[in-house]
Amino acid sequence: MNRVAGKVALVTGGASGIGAECARLLAREGASVVIADIQNDLGHDVADQITTAGGTAMYADLDITDETAWIALMDSVVARFGGLNIAVNNAGTTVRQNSFPSEASLEEWRHILNVNLDGVFLGTKHALATMMKTTPVNGSIINISSVLGIVGQPGIGSYNASKGGVRIYSKSVALSCCEARVNVRVNTVHPGFIRTPLLDRAVSRFADPQEGWAKYDALQPIGHLGLPEDIAYGVLYLASDESKFVTGTELVIDGGFTAR
Repeated sequence: MNRVAGKVALVTGGASGIGAECARLLAREGASVVIADIQNDLGHDVADQITTAGGTAMYADLDITDETAWIALMDSVVARFGGLNIAVNNAGTTVRQNSFPSEASLEEWRHILNVNLDGVFLGTKHALATMMKTTPVNGSIINISSVLGIVGQPGIGSYNASKGGVRIYSKSVALSCCEARVNVRVNTVHPGFIRTPLLDRAVSRFADPQEGWAKYDALQPIGHLGLPEDIAYGVLYLASDESKFVTGTELVIDGGFTAR
């Protein structure tokens, strides 16, 4: 318990799935948590769950692609909590449908890159700036990528590119902080196939959802899909001072998917 006691944490996409579980776990371990999302009802519910359980949380509506909104949010975080120590850039989206590269639309490419990569860029930029003004400076930025930021999958080139971009961009930021002797660590987490609302969308395309879940379970070397809490515990480690010597790297949590 209290692995992040006294720290202030921001979780984007914190209203559901992996983000919500990260927010709840960080709060249970002592952090004051800012939940940022565009799913307002769900986001308020997560914040209420945390406060009802005795934790500290606030919800903020945030379009992660809007830099003006990021500036306003950071001002609100500093006004309420005095600074920022942990940022989990988790919000993202996926393709509407698979497409062969010669048939992929520029519109969808730009949409996926805007949310998944530009959103992480803005979150990292403004979290870092706020962490550098926090006393003492002791920050951890955790950018949620994907196993599909490490290995390719046919038909989803924009998603692969966005998540691969998150991985290598985060390494650059980590090294920049090291070079400048800024005490902020930057790492990526690469979830495998996790039971979240995004995966629900994929399974809904099956005529029989149970068959769909069984097929996804069978894809995992470990024999079953992961759960949001499996990712949240990895995030907690990177958020805590237990990982003070860990920066510029990736934590893969995928049930063996990328080991093949």
